[in-house]
Amino acid sequence: MRALITGINGFVGGHLAEHLLATTEWQLWGIVREMELKLDALRGRVTPLSVDLMDAAAVHNALDQVQPEIVFHLAAQAHPPTSFRDPAGTLTANILMQLNIFEAIRTLGLAPTILVVGTGEEYGAVQPHELPVTEAAALRPVSPYAVSKVTQDMLAYQYHVAHQLKTIRVRPFNHTGPRQEERYVATEFAQQIARIEAGRQPPVVRVGNLEAQRDFTDVRDIARAYQLAVEYGEPGAVYNIGSNRPTAIATILSILVGLSQVPIEVQHDPERMRPADVPVIVCDATRFRQQTGWEPRIPLEQTLRDILDDLRARVAQEP
Repeated sequence: MRALITGINGFVGGHLAEHLLATTEWQLWGIVREMELKLDALRGRVTPLSVDLMDAAAVHNALDQVQPEIVFHLAAQAHPPTSFRDPAGTLTANILMQLNIFEAIRTLGLAPTILVVGTGEEYGAVQPHELPVTEAAALRPVSPYAVSKVTQDMLAYQYHVAHQLKTIRVRPFNHTGPRQEERYVATEFAQQIARIEAGRQPPVVRVGNLEAQRDFTDVRDIARAYQLAVEYGEPGAVYNIGSNRPTAIATILSILVGLSQVPIEVQHDPERMRPADVPVIVCDATRFRQQTGWEPRIPLEQTLRDILDDLRARVAQEP
């Protein structure tokens, strides 16, 4: 099986590639903006392609070269706060990259299974009576990032209906784990704690909204879900992926502080608050679980322990 991963140097892309290498005999290609793969474990085992996904001709040539049977489209500007600072850049990148991939597949006459990764944030302003959120819930995005993902979602459906592309759409809810960028909530907390332990900052963790509740899943469980989605998902369908349980951001912080080796004070920082935020989001992933047999396996406490250990190692390497 010939599989292509866009965004392979990203957080989920690297974990997905590692998972596929460990569990399948598939041939893997990865689209990167840089000239090489970031993870040592992938070098020599995944073929990197340096392609600007905003360049339609370059995308066409890459797809023609690989002739993939599976495409995992993960490349995106995926940080909601950044989307408020640069809405035009977020919308342009996320929509145009996917459009170029679809057009290349259509014009080349290829027929791969295409996994299009959306987000639970597409549902946006969810009302309490709508929880847990099913795929039938209204899409009411509250960030430019979420708007871009709704557009990707609908574009995938449209290309399936109009051009018979075998698109499978997934809406994963919050996922976290080792190697995630520090600008996301669990890794941001963990980085501050690791720096405090190393004596690199005062013993104060600065936080934003701790009252929000989100549906967290370990990235390694998400990687496994993506493989099952392309193997057992139905083209044209959309699936929620998540743990089916809400966790307060305060709980994430409490667990990480409990793992700390030193006393820590918590201070609220208005700069860490989003312009718009949804109080509670929790996923109903029944459709996906019934279709694929997937269940999350890694408990949140283990995920957070692994994140903190990862950040301790990163901080130790800081100059």
